[in-house]
Amino acid sequence: MTRVPLFNSPLLLGFDRFERTLDRIGRAAESYPPYNIEQLAENRLRITLAVAGFAPEDLDISLEANQLTIRGRQTDQDERVFLHRGIAARQFQRSFVLADGLEIAGADLTNGLLSIEIMRPEVQPQIRKIPIRNAAATSGRIDVNSRAPNPARKE
Repeated sequence: MTRVPLFNSPLLLGFDRFERTLDRIGRAAESYPPYNIEQLAENRLRITLAVAGFAPEDLDISLEANQLTIRGRQTDQDERVFLHRGIAARQFQRSFVLADGLEIAGADLTNGLLSIEIMRPEVQPQIRKIPIRNAAATSGRIDVNSRAPNPARKE
């Protein structure tokens, strides 16, 4: 059975990256550690993960290509003898796909809760003019190998 791409429309050119992101989100059926996502202000978010028993050196936070990944790794303490072990030395990896433009402002660990602050800096809209060349002056053909002149650069 072949899979029909969700964004397979001529009106959605360039959205294949979103489709890959949605696929990645759908495959991630993680339940540990539990987390909250709070909106603190219009341009500020906080992700809070319950990581009781983890020290800061047991945790790793990384951001690669808009994917925020939090990893936790506890070492098993072989020298301890447990009569009952209900709290396992557990490893985890939790990932979040961030929208373009979001930045990590910082993270802190307090009382077993790891909080990651996320901000969206204010972006000033930019208007860019696209020059139109006269194709008739080039015998009606457009040369795809030549670069368009840069109006900002003076020669």
